[in-house]
Amino acid sequence: MSKQDKDTKVTPPEQETAAEVKQEAAPEAAETQAGAEAAPKAAPDPSEELKKALAAKEDQFLRLAAEYDNFRRRSSKEKTEAYSQAKADAALAFLPVYDNLERALNQGTEDQAFLKGVEMTMTQLTKVLAGLGIHPIEALGKPFDPNLHNAVMHIQDESLGENVVAQVFQTGFTMGDKVIRFSMVQVAN
Repeated sequence: MSKQDKDTKVTPPEQETAAEVKQEAAPEAAETQAGAEAAPKAAPDPSEELKKALAAKEDQFLRLAAEYDNFRRRSSKEKTEAYSQAKADAALAFLPVYDNLERALNQGTEDQAFLKGVEMTMTQLTKVLAGLGIHPIEALGKPFDPNLHNAVMHIQDESLGENVVAQVFQTGFTMGDKVIRFSMVQVAN
């Protein structure tokens, strides 16, 4: 091979250099880039994105505010119920004292000072219970109500109507609409 043959040597297409490939690809890339600039791109509007973000945060805030309001109401209701239940439990502990004072008043005695003392104690206990919103259930002579009375005995008495409370063995108490203790009664049939 001569020197001239070496200089004119042709290389097969597989052996093209990277620089030659870049030169050939450069015009194609320039054409694509020019085409993209010519067509208007739909650029996202920043104000729309901000409006969406604001709406999402506003929704999140409203949900959090509603959740807090529900928590506050539930807590208030639980406090009220806990107080009422504690009050009812405390009163229930004093009801045996009421029963004993009631039995003492029903016993005949000659000692007027003793009777006066028991009456005063009973009056004071009744006032304390009333101050707590706890009231005795009026049962004697009233129609039997299973929501207020616990019938432990039945009696046949023509002078009383059907299902009328004939005798009260133990006084029942209510606190508002809630029954703390049912009246133990005898019912006439």
